[in-house]
Amino acid sequence: MAKGPSPQGLEDALAPALGAGVGVEGLRRLSGGASRETWQFDAVTADGIRHELVLRRDPPGRPSAPGGMALEARALRAAHCAGLPVPVVLVDDASGASFGSAGMVMERIAGESIARRILRDDEYALGRAVMTGQCGEFLARLHSIPPREVPGLHEEDALTALRLWYDQMVAALDDTPSATFELAFRWLDTRRPVRDRVTVVHGDFRLGNFIVGTDGLRAVLDWELVHLGDPLEDLGWLCTKAWRFGAEPAVGGFGTIDELVRAYEATGGGPVDRAALHWWLVFGTLRWGVICMGQAVAHLLGAVRSVELAAIGRRVCEQEWDLLHELSEIEAFGAHIARQTPQFRGLHGRPTAVELLGAVREFLEGDVAEATEGRVRFHARVAANVVGMVTREIELGAEQTASYAEGLAGLGVSSEAELAAKVARAELDDRQDELIGFLLRTVGDKLAVANPKLLRP
Repeated sequence: MAKGPSPQGLEDALAPALGAGVGVEGLRRLSGGASRETWQFDAVTADGIRHELVLRRDPPGRPSAPGGMALEARALRAAHCAGLPVPVVLVDDASGASFGSAGMVMERIAGESIARRILRDDEYALGRAVMTGQCGEFLARLHSIPPREVPGLHEEDALTALRLWYDQMVAALDDTPSATFELAFRWLDTRRPVRDRVTVVHGDFRLGNFIVGTDGLRAVLDWELVHLGDPLEDLGWLCTKAWRFGAEPAVGGFGTIDELVRAYEATGGGPVDRAALHWWLVFGTLRWGVICMGQAVAHLLGAVRSVELAAIGRRVCEQEWDLLHELSEIEAFGAHIARQTPQFRGLHGRPTAVELLGAVREFLEGDVAEATEGRVRFHARVAANVVGMVTREIELGAEQTASYAEGLAGLGVSSEAELAAKVARAELDDRQDELIGFLLRTVGDKLAVANPKLLRP
């Protein structure tokens, strides 16, 4: 396990900003953050003034994102200079000498960042009511920042880059490509919107990266994916279904697209083409599916061993499910959870493997969760979900596998790799309804194992 940051290193790094004799107190790692670590602490100056701060750093030994922490710090400083609600960066160090890896220290903003609490708790009801407008205003002002204010930003074709990354993920996993993803890539490639401007793009603008209070949006965090691109990328990502966290409203689970666009245009963001916005929403769904694959790769190849990353790898089917409905514009085929297969004693008797997994899950959800806090408690819940997933695969897997093989044969292929290749070459365009039906049934079976809640009315 990698070491935490050194308090002495933090004190030395902060001395130029806060003065000699600054001390670090209460250093602890916060839960969440699949790609970067977040550490909370207080810095107390020689005259007793307390500063509530956060260290954000790369996991030691793991390669940094393109541009690295220095680019993220420059983007935050530019956003702050433009008057946007972001944390103030006190110090950044790309060398890793101060914090054990590349990182930066910034002010800690009071508020909530857990999406489900923001969307559910009465405390944030008034904040939710104004957040859509605040998000539209934020993005309009962000997209007005001259790119020269953030040196080092690069532009690339988003779809081409995603295709390259996807192919790398498939190769790294030595896994079958997704026929649904191939269908989505073709749909996007043949409907590319015309881009009339290039702006600074946050790249991950969504709940989970917001600090929210009773007054709504207080700060936007996690700028590691900042780049130059089409401004509608940020709006489409905010509207992607994955970032609604189960809530109905199309914008982050808290607002409507009309509200978002109205606020964006009124603040000078420029006219929003609704068809182009939908294209970016579909792109966002596919992008999150590829990111889920990337998280699994990081775990399976040993770059970062994590139960959270392993679990995220099984969320690919959620994005396949959403893509099929976004592309086909048809109602669900009524996919349902198969009945539980009776468990017989067999060779090993009772408790069966499923019953043993049930006991482990109860232990994780009960004793472990109650006796821990922070990151360990969060990962205990993730581990309990993984156990539930394995249980359902044991119960349903044989029947699902037989149905899957039968469906492939009906389409004249022997594997999903062969099916994906035919979809990519447009060889099944004359059997589109049959293809979509098979994919919906197949992805529905995957969801019945990975996240059956998404199949319920």
